[in-house]
Amino acid sequence: MKILERLGLFGLTVCLAGFMSCSNPADGVPKATVMAAKESAPAASSDYAYQFVEGSSIGFVGSKVTGSHNGGFKTFKGGFNVDGDDVSTAEGSVVIDMKSVWTDTDRLTGHLQTADFFDVAAFPEAVFTVSSIQQSGEEFTVTGDLTLHGVTKTISFPAMIEKKAGSFYLRAEFAIKRFDFEIKYPGKADDLIRDDVVIKLDLSAEATA
Repeated sequence: MKILERLGLFGLTVCLAGFMSCSNPADGVPKATVMAAKESAPAASSDYAYQFVEGSSIGFVGSKVTGSHNGGFKTFKGGFNVDGDDVSTAEGSVVIDMKSVWTDTDRLTGHLQTADFFDVAAFPEAVFTVSSIQQSGEEFTVTGDLTLHGVTKTISFPAMIEKKAGSFYLRAEFAIKRFDFEIKYPGKADDLIRDDVVIKLDLSAEATA
C-alpha cells in the first residue's frame, strides 16, 4: 500500500511540475454552450440526401490528473439535408452505436461500457440532431440536441462546414462536460478524472443520388 501511495504521489508531483502529459486537453479548444433541452428532442432521420461515408470519424479525448486517453466510436450513421448551397439551411443527425467505443487502452474501453460511464447496456445509442446552423464569416455555429447517457441537452459549438457539388463536410473540435450528462465516475482519489471531454468531429457526407 505504501508503494502504491508513493506512486500516486509521484504522478501528482510530476503533473504539478508542469509536464505536458498532465495538462487538460480541453484548455486549448472552445467550450460548447450547454442549455436545457426542449421537452422532446427532434427525431433523427435515416433518409438524408447526404449520407456519411467511409473516412468520417467521431473521436474524443478524456483526461485525468496523470495523463489523457484518445478514443472514439467505430460505428455511427446519419447525414444531412441542405437546400442548394445555403449551409444555414442544413439539417441532419448522427446516431452513435455506443457499444462501438474504442480507446488507446483495452481496459479503459471495457470500463467505459459499464454503468460507471456510458452504461451501453441501458443506453446503447447516443443521438445528436441539428436544429440550426448560423454563419459568421468563414465559421459556423452548430446548435442541436445531444442525447447521451439518457440525458438530452441542447448544445452549440463552432465548426468549419463546406458544401461542394455532391458533398457536405463538417469539422469541429470542442469540449463538453460529462457531468452535464450524469457521467460522474470520479476515478481514484489521487488520479481524479476531469469533467471536460474534448469531442472531435470529422464528418464527410456524399449525395445518395
